[in-house]
Amino acid sequence: VALPTPMGVDRVDVETARDMLAACQAALPAEVGVFVAAVADWRIDEVFGTKLKKDRGGPPALTFVENPDILATLSASGPRRPKLVIGFAAETNDVELHARAKLARKGCDWIIANDVTEPGVMGGDENAVLLISKDKTERWDRAAKDAVAHDLAQRIAESLS
Repeated sequence: VALPTPMGVDRVDVETARDMLAACQAALPAEVGVFVAAVADWRIDEVFGTKLKKDRGGPPALTFVENPDILATLSASGPRRPKLVIGFAAETNDVELHARAKLARKGCDWIIANDVTEPGVMGGDENAVLLISKDKTERWDRAAKDAVAHDLAQRIAESLS
């Protein structure tokens, strides 16, 4: 990660989705879980320790296996489940429909969704999001990303009080 670690944040560097799941599980119990990472759905089954040479008689046959679903795993009910579990959905079409389906599929409490086809969202400084819960959808106006983060932190605090 190229960004500095903010004061008061415990940072755990990981290399794989399995490492990330283990780090998240080690951090439990927690009141809130905010799962923002866009973790790959798939990984190569066999990791090669050396370069794959061209002289092997054609392209290598790569077998993919599913990575653990961190959000779904940590959303599952149990004594260590956070009180509030928040996931994110970066969508390209039918944002609310796909995000609401993800909310149900993953079993989390909220999904923060955005349309990544909007100009300036990816790599830009502003975003417009939907906060989706089981019962409602809130549309947040486009704002600076740090303001969106601040508003989300406020909503989390309000939900815990």
